[in-house]
Amino acid sequence: MRKPKNFDSELKALSDKAKALKERRVKQLGELVTATGADTLDADILAGALLHAIKARDAATKEGWRKAGAAFFLGKGGKPADGPAG
Repeated sequence: MRKPKNFDSELKALSDKAKALKERRVKQLGELVTATGADTLDADILAGALLHAIKARDAATKEGWRKAGAAFFLGKGGKPADGPAG
């Protein structure tokens, strides 16, 4: 006969793993801010820029940001994206 599963310990393990993943994500976002040089900006400016990026509807602008980000991660450039909302 099988031993019954301990659901409480499995749930706790999953919860701990989810918490660790969230902490890792926050750490990586902080590292990204630092790597791009955005840590030199005031928190209000950085938050405003991120909020603007979330609300942006222009596909060309977003594509420009995406290309600049991809180039940054490939080590081909550390400059901010060009454009009116850059």
